[in-house]
Amino acid sequence: MNMKINIIMTRLCTFFLSGLILSCAQPQKEEAAGETVKNDYYVAAYVWPSCHDEPMSRDALWSEGIGEWEVIKKGNPRFEGHYQPRQPLWGYEMDNDPEVVEKWIEVAIEHGVNVFVYDWYWYDEGPYLESALNDGFLKARNNGKMNFYVMWANHDVKKNYWNYHRYNDDTSLLWNACIDWGNYKIIVERLIRQYFSKPNYLKIDGCPVFSIFSVDKLLESFGGSVEESGKALDYFRDEVKKAGFPGLHIQWNQGGGYFLSKERAERFCEMVKTMNFNSVAMYNMGGFDEDYIIHGTNSIKIREQWDSILDIPLFPCVSVGWDDTPRFPGKGIHDVVHYNNTPESFAMLLLKAKEYADSHPEQPKLITINAWNEWVEGSYLLPDMRNGFGYLEAVKDVIVNGKYDRYIKK
Repeated sequence: MNMKINIIMTRLCTFFLSGLILSCAQPQKEEAAGETVKNDYYVAAYVWPSCHDEPMSRDALWSEGIGEWEVIKKGNPRFEGHYQPRQPLWGYEMDNDPEVVEKWIEVAIEHGVNVFVYDWYWYDEGPYLESALNDGFLKARNNGKMNFYVMWANHDVKKNYWNYHRYNDDTSLLWNACIDWGNYKIIVERLIRQYFSKPNYLKIDGCPVFSIFSVDKLLESFGGSVEESGKALDYFRDEVKKAGFPGLHIQWNQGGGYFLSKERAERFCEMVKTMNFNSVAMYNMGGFDEDYIIHGTNSIKIREQWDSILDIPLFPCVSVGWDDTPRFPGKGIHDVVHYNNTPESFAMLLLKAKEYADSHPEQPKLITINAWNEWVEGSYLLPDMRNGFGYLEAVKDVIVNGKYDRYIKK
């Protein structure tokens, strides 16, 4: 009898210790109370918050009161078989409507997308397009199911970039993304107060994740100096610590990735080190080609190169596609991803990203997707009239159901 008890106790201790070791080894997700994370990955889809009305947009860009839907609806075919204008399955819904975002959250979580990355803007000494996050996501009754974080989209905007129908050939600047120290301090305080304090704001090792789209524009804001820009980031870190967090996870977002020459690679790595970035991500997977499969193959090679030179985590990105012709009257067939651009091909690239994440156990399993709702750039997971829920089902197959896991290298 005593021998049986000893065997049972030994097995219980082994089971307990195995679970403890496993829990310590895995990155800890920031979960809302009572919510269950359905997978071991952070699958983060970028949210482009342009499809709603607000005074700054109405005055400067989209006068019809429906945000950038005004431009998206005017998309026109440039070649045979060109899918324009894009037709949302659920219609032209406002992204700052909490009931709309509640639906987004439910369908996202169900299909394995558990993080929204909101593009965030600051122009003319004030925030821009914040309503999608403040009034849409944060007022959605179920937002606790979904993690989120902010990407500071600090890029310039030319007048005809977001609405050439209004500005024609006028390429002068509508907004310059440069900021001074005064505005920078306001931005830091605002981000910490409005977002970092939320329980579902994504944190890595307890540190809020903050992504910067244009490091070049950050440098320009601080006199072109890497050292001064580094001081600005250190200021941000200090303010975050004062707010009670262990630190700030600052992510360099490269936009679209590309192959680096030896000189550019050395410069890139030196800047990452000097400014003490914590990770690198991409908004678009890079390696553009008209053929989606070549596009994806190029992106994997770019990822391999960057991974080989960086000493910090590089998070993989998978793009749904690329077609920004609604913004540019001169673009045509050679500027659009139009061969092999299917949910099935997307699933295979997502599988490769998952394989990459699994091969880097030392870093969080974060995969970014371009995008949740980039209708104007032809890159979105939301259902439309051509593919239905195809792209969301692809995410579910790869991430939630592990449909192809037996084929992943271990």
